[in-house]
Amino acid sequence: MAQTRATKTLTPRLNEIEYPESDGKPFGETSIHVNVITQSLLGVIQGFYKDNPNVAVHSNLLVYYVEDDPKRNVCPDLFVAFKVPSDIKRRTFKVWDEGKGPDLVIEVTSKKTRREDTGRKFELYRDVLKVREYFLFDPFEEYLEPSLQGHRLRRGRYKPIAAVENRLPSEVLGLHLERNGFDLRLYNPQTGVWLPTRMELEEELGAVKADRQQAEAEIQRLRREIDSLRKKRPE
Repeated sequence: MAQTRATKTLTPRLNEIEYPESDGKPFGETSIHVNVITQSLLGVIQGFYKDNPNVAVHSNLLVYYVEDDPKRNVCPDLFVAFKVPSDIKRRTFKVWDEGKGPDLVIEVTSKKTRREDTGRKFELYRDVLKVREYFLFDPFEEYLEPSLQGHRLRRGRYKPIAAVENRLPSEVLGLHLERNGFDLRLYNPQTGVWLPTRMELEEELGAVKADRQQAEAEIQRLRREIDSLRKKRPE
């Protein structure tokens, strides 16, 4: 049967390779792991680079690194890629489409993921994706010693990142990573302060809103008092 224009258009779609948007695994083993990723890292780093349209910051997003082979993928807890659009709506990250892979990866390791994080992923980030910096954080201090570790790519090998005042400096981010209880915080060496977490920003915004409402209420009270005094003033 001769192909029509419609069948010619349909054929490549039927043969198109599907790249799933989820690996079916839970996001974070505990609420602590989830909070570290979402509250202390993702939103904070996105906010730090909010004025740069060419820094992608993603969490729990599948990275495909071999075209036409959807089985070749990895799902970092968090990654940052420079010189690619900061499109938070992308559903997957295809290295061949983006033109490069992640520059930095952070894995919040757990009982279920520690072997993969220190084994397969370690080798994949180093040898295949050539991730410039790879950090691992064990919030419960159960699996890693030390519980916060960083590796920097040098001549094809990962070299441990030395701590500076109990912080691990990231050349990629220009920030330092520091353990704070169960949390992982980001420290700005230029300003000498931690970057605020999402919760801290919400609390600060709430305080500003409350102060504004209080100020507006006081303005209204003064206006009423002035109006009352004007009415009492003799003609």
